Amino acid sequence: MPDKPAAELEVCEQLVRALVSSQAKAIPDAAKLSLAHAADGWDCSVWRLGDQFAVRLPRRALSAPLVLHEQAVLPNIASRLARSGVGVPAPIVAGRPELGYPWSWSIVPWFEGTAGLGIPRADRAGWAAPLAEALLALHVPAPPDHPVNPVRGVPLARRADAVAGRMESLRGRVPDVVLERAGGLWDAALDAPPWSVPPVWIHGDLHPGNLVARGSQLVAIIDFGDVTGGDPAYDLAVAWLAFDPEGRSAFLASAGDRYDEATWTRAHGWAAAFTLLLLDRTDDDPEYASLAADALQELSE
Repeated sequence: MPDKPAAELEVCEQLVRALVSSQAKAIPDAAKLSLAHAADGWDCSVWRLGDQFAVRLPRRALSAPLVLHEQAVLPNIASRLARSGVGVPAPIVAGRPELGYPWSWSIVPWFEGTAGLGIPRADRAGWAAPLAEALLALHVPAPPDHPVNPVRGVPLARRADAVAGRMESLRGRVPDVVLERAGGLWDAALDAPPWSVPPVWIHGDLHPGNLVARGSQLVAIIDFGDVTGGDPAYDLAVAWLAFDPEGRSAFLASAGDRYDEATWTRAHGWAAAFTLLLLDRTDDDPEYASLAADALQELSE
């Protein structure tokens, strides 16, 4: 099954330059800064503007509201996480539709480093303490008007049918022992006590592809489009998605006693569910296919 959806409109250099020239008044000489295409993700086309900035523009209608969510909540989140030393792409310019481009867009800080996917797990242990500190700062009660996400951080029972369908889709394509391992973790998570207090802020898509690092140094958490309020176990699945046993032990130790055993059990189940998703949907993305293969090994640890 293919991974990344197709763009619904072309985001070209001429368009980005025109939008920046028209709206980036908060950045001195923005129209004169260098501009280069950096990447296309699931949701946004990303362009590097000068040395310090990135322009993020939705590439399909479904992702357009996610930029508005980031613009609304990231300034406050960034200030809370500042003590951890982990950067957050709080918008510097909240761009609006113009010049035939139909959606809101943002200019955010550029974080110098590489996507965590390209850094071996053995080199990631240094991320553990700052990532845990960042999540401790992030996971505070969310207000009633927080952005709603129907699938991220929700009670696991709401996703049981989807996970069962994914396992059925994978049957015959991956070894039965893999499905048994992931299914057992998911079932244990379903049986664990659910999150029973008010929702806390969560990133909603926390995995190595949304971490920026320089080797063993964690630089930033990016792509908050799925930010919402819910069960922090969804974010804590990163313990298995990002780390080897050494790094995971450091991450859990750094989190301290903030999360109870049931939360970690649910996190382990969410990690299994995300791994099944990757196995089912990464035919055209070698980096995420590799993440799935690595995560499978970590799930049993």
